[in-house]
Amino acid sequence: MEGRGLRGGCTAQAPLHTFEPLQRTALNRVFAVVYSCAIIALLYRHTQILLYSTTLLSFSMTLSLLISDLVLAFMWASSQAFRMYPIHRKQFPENLKKNVTEQDFPALDVFICTADPYKEPPMSVVNTALSLMAYDYPTEKISVYVSDDGGSALTLFAFMEAAKFASYWLPFCRENNIMDRSPDVYFSSAHSWSSKAHKIKEIYENMKVRVGNVVNRGEVSEIYITNDQEREAFDKWRGAFTPQDHPTVIQVLLDNSTDKDITGHCLPNLIYVSRQKSKTSPHHFKAGALNVLLRVSTIMTNAPIFLTQDCDMYSNDPQTPLRMLCYICDPAIERTLGFVQFPQRFRGINRDDTYGCEYKHLGEIHPMGFDGLRGPYYCGTGTFFLRQALFGDPSTSVKSEILELRPDRIMNKPIKSPDILALAHHVASCNYENQNKWGYKMGFRYGSLAADIYTGYRLQCDGWRSIFCNPKRAAFLGNAPLNFVDVLSQCKRWAIGLLETASSKYSPITFGTKSMGLLMGLGYSYQALWPILSIPVTVYAFLPQLVLVSGVSVFPEITEPWFLLYLFLVLGAYGQDFLEYVLEGATFRKWWNAQRMWMIRNLSSFSFGTAEYFLKSIGLSTCGFNVTNKVVDDEQNKRYSQGIFEFGVPSPLFVPLTMAAIINLFSFIWGTILVFGGSNEEGLLLQMLLAGCIVVNFFPIYEAIALRNDKGKMPTKITIIATLLAGALYTATSFIFKR
Repeated sequence: MEGRGLRGGCTAQAPLHTFEPLQRTALNRVFAVVYSCAIIALLYRHTQILLYSTTLLSFSMTLSLLISDLVLAFMWASSQAFRMYPIHRKQFPENLKKNVTEQDFPALDVFICTADPYKEPPMSVVNTALSLMAYDYPTEKISVYVSDDGGSALTLFAFMEAAKFASYWLPFCRENNIMDRSPDVYFSSAHSWSSKAHKIKEIYENMKVRVGNVVNRGEVSEIYITNDQEREAFDKWRGAFTPQDHPTVIQVLLDNSTDKDITGHCLPNLIYVSRQKSKTSPHHFKAGALNVLLRVSTIMTNAPIFLTQDCDMYSNDPQTPLRMLCYICDPAIERTLGFVQFPQRFRGINRDDTYGCEYKHLGEIHPMGFDGLRGPYYCGTGTFFLRQALFGDPSTSVKSEILELRPDRIMNKPIKSPDILALAHHVASCNYENQNKWGYKMGFRYGSLAADIYTGYRLQCDGWRSIFCNPKRAAFLGNAPLNFVDVLSQCKRWAIGLLETASSKYSPITFGTKSMGLLMGLGYSYQALWPILSIPVTVYAFLPQLVLVSGVSVFPEITEPWFLLYLFLVLGAYGQDFLEYVLEGATFRKWWNAQRMWMIRNLSSFSFGTAEYFLKSIGLSTCGFNVTNKVVDDEQNKRYSQGIFEFGVPSPLFVPLTMAAIINLFSFIWGTILVFGGSNEEGLLLQMLLAGCIVVNFFPIYEAIALRNDKGKMPTKITIIATLLAGALYTATSFIFKR
């Protein structure tokens, strides 16, 4: 396999990239066959018991378990698509200049989206932009676009300051060949700095103070406006607003045709965009913002490649664009290549990843499996797109409404020319997408809150493929949510968006399988239907434990052969999951926390998300998009670093978790008395063990209820509500079985 895809100018002596299948592939395939047989045997047992049920109660319980196991079986079977041909790639950027000269490197546009200056601090966004502007790439070929959906003067002011600091920072990075191109990361690390580095740090700290003062005041005072150009920009920004509308503001902060750094080198283009919004027009959240940037950039710079980047994920490797070019410059794959996806990795996660925010399967293991088929899904950040891919399929472009929006148009006017700016404002207006194909046949796709994975999926259905580029040094690093309720709220939003994808007319089960083949269709079906795992998890977290108190057995006795089948199914699934984690460099504690969070997300985020999706489907609920808070106070940060769960504020998402914790603890104690108290209740052993496993997983919840006095403990209100509901469930169960 080594060297495949190195044709057309990529010689064997100077390969740009190679790939090889993972060694566990054969084991995965054998295990899939064996485990499938075990699943069929389990479903046969459920069906047999169901057919011979003599009471409505036993029929209902068996049917609940059968439905749960059918869901688990389908999700497991669809997840095998990732395991049939996973591959690992390597890139050789050092060979790039042997195949293509630097002057022939394609231009690169960078898209950064932000929406709230208080949840997404402007200095964090500034550091992201500066780290990308400082790539080891010709600066005259880089254009950075910042979408400010909050329409904040604070963000605009921060980027005016960043534009001035860039003239010092970029030559400093270039001359010293530093790896950490985010100023905040570089100056926070332990370095033996030269006098010049100290001077640059002083300039940076002064900028932070000025921006911090503005953010704390909540307004931009005249004392912070230092020249006529800035004053003119702010006057335009302020005067354009009306109570009803949020107008379009496009400000060119740096123009590489005129702006130079302190060494005389040209600076990258830096363009601030605040798109028009109106209460009467849908704005489609992040997908809408990206489509505006796509159109504005097509008008202004029209680079053949663009990068989408979250505002809190900075560049951690200045050679990342060169790694991307290792694939773009290979003519053997370039014709159908739609995007190159880098994994999401995070800094600041505590040692054992308490909230499972590394998402090892979602971020690395599954994309490697997809990569062996037709390529990974679009993660929403760290993604280099070929612009052409957003304008049609590999053989046919969708005709744009105006000639200036053609992706192959040659740029022949400066970005500050009145014609260009006027047209850019026009395509950024909130009514521009009315009665055209944007969001449906062109650009980032609408129709799902999970617009990122939905867009990548639709592109692959159109015939584009993708590449997963996962170098040892992370290309990008970001901040994972460190507040428990933010983690759960983010997952609830994902659940709604994924179910919207699954139920659309482009459902992966039908349309995806037909367009991309069985394995890719199954893989995307697993992603889109991920939230329905809440059904079996909820059933197994409550039903066996509730009936255990009444002495009713739902699992086979320890002496029955079926007991071994259940044992194999549980240990096999967890064992495969654990093996994948360990082989990808994770520790046991990280895997343990990840599987605990899998259970927690399904009981809370995915259950609520599934319910909210169905309510929305019948017109009883409207799903909104909440920006994840990127700000954590010192006390929360300290508790997180110690691995302590942060509950703090009352949230409905905590209620089912607390109920499950109470019910499983009581049932485990009661089951222990029954099983080991001489009552010969062997049939209850598996139920007791299931309750015990959940009790061990939910120790942080017991701790938050009874053993903590800090501000992050479980709110008393949640404990009372959950206790009353758990008591009601026990009472109802006892009443049913006494009848």
